[in-house]
Amino acid sequence: MKINLAKSAGFCFGVKRAISIALDKAKGCQPVFMLGDIVHNEDVVRQVEKAGIKKINRLGKGSGRILLIRAHGCSNKTLQRAKECGYTVIDATCPMVKDIHKIAGNLEDAGRKVIVIGDKLHDEVQGIAGQLKTKAIVIDDLKNIPIKKIRGIGRAGVVVQSTQSLDKALKIVDLLRKNIGEVEFHNTICNPTRIKQDEIRQMPLRNDVMIIIGSKASANTRRLYEISRSLNKKSYWVNSGKEIKKNWFSKAKSAGITAGASTPESTIREVIQRIKTKNP
Repeated sequence: MKINLAKSAGFCFGVKRAISIALDKAKGCQPVFMLGDIVHNEDVVRQVEKAGIKKINRLGKGSGRILLIRAHGCSNKTLQRAKECGYTVIDATCPMVKDIHKIAGNLEDAGRKVIVIGDKLHDEVQGIAGQLKTKAIVIDDLKNIPIKKIRGIGRAGVVVQSTQSLDKALKIVDLLRKNIGEVEFHNTICNPTRIKQDEIRQMPLRNDVMIIIGSKASANTRRLYEISRSLNKKSYWVNSGKEIKKNWFSKAKSAGITAGASTPESTIREVIQRIKTKNP
């Protein structure tokens, strides 16, 4: 059976950068803390914990301590609070997410109501909304658009969570334009996500079986799986090689493999090796 690995499989630039910053700061004298996980992947989380970086749920006394802002970013309120507590703040927010922060802020300054298309509870979305002085409207699905609320908006500005599906975002924007007088849309889906999604729209059609690798907590991996599954019912989402099942590959001549933006290369290699064995 032929195994075809997506060119874009695995870490994106923002994740690589955040992990590199975290591990570099862990070598210093000051203790390093994070509000939550650096990225949504258990293997990476264990790696940074092993390096000595501690995860906290709330900010305490920060004198002599570093607070690392994770790849997903954070709200202005959290950033200000950290500085008031005395933390030395090291910002590992993905630069592409920082761009969304700027765009959202500019839209608000221009007098537009900011609408964020994304998963309501996702760290990145919370960080984007947390840049604003007024409350943003967050829309996670076409069926969850608050029609009554948006019809009262004269001018809106729309940004998108960096790992969202473009097809889904465009459908939401189309409905917004039918109910809002003026909509300024910024496609802020990041380039690595676009490349991954372009590949996943082709690979399921060219392979008998699709394996998508990544944590169940990873939003971008979930979307890769959803797209793949819609095109090829023999699409399977795994977190590690241990989850691979032999019967998935019965009579298959080819298997396509991709991985989410927070999936390490070591996990991808492990899955491929597992598939290659006679008894997965």
